[in-house]
Amino acid sequence: MIKRLVSLFFIAITVTLASCSPTLGGLQRYTDAVNGYQFLYPNGWMPVEVQNATEGVDVVFRDFIERTENLSVIISEVNEDKDLADLGTPTDVGYRFMKMVNNNPNSTKDAELISAEKKDIDTEDYYLLEYRVKLGEDQYRHNLASVVTKKGKLYTFNISTTESRWEKVADLFKVVANSFSLTAY
Repeated sequence: MIKRLVSLFFIAITVTLASCSPTLGGLQRYTDAVNGYQFLYPNGWMPVEVQNATEGVDVVFRDFIERTENLSVIISEVNEDKDLADLGTPTDVGYRFMKMVNNNPNSTKDAELISAEKKDIDTEDYYLLEYRVKLGEDQYRHNLASVVTKKGKLYTFNISTTESRWEKVADLFKVVANSFSLTAY
């Protein structure tokens, strides 16, 4: 009887502590069964209907209150024979994205690659990229991206906020960016 009470006590403590975790509390799961991916997103974020979006934009979410905070998934075509390593190292891919932003003649953005690393989920390689983007005079954004390839598609998950809010949301955004993964489809 005492063993059972002690066991129930420890189970209750474990559940209570897990629900108090600031990095996992307040997140919901989004799954796209058609395109085969999933991710966590913060409570209070809502899907946005994007009119005239850039080609490949599959989904966009935005914070209901902090409207400058958003995430997106972009799906692009790549050679079906290529995997992520064929596109280069995490740093190579990060610099290539950075150059696309910086060399766009229709944009005044200036991107800086802060970090690039590789992780493995279920035998798939993912590149995690962190950027700081200058939009104009004293206007900066902070972006995290997770990139993966599968079956001739390049999936890019991006979450961003203003630089002034970055310190407040950095841990949460890192959990969200790391949650992006492909599912079986």
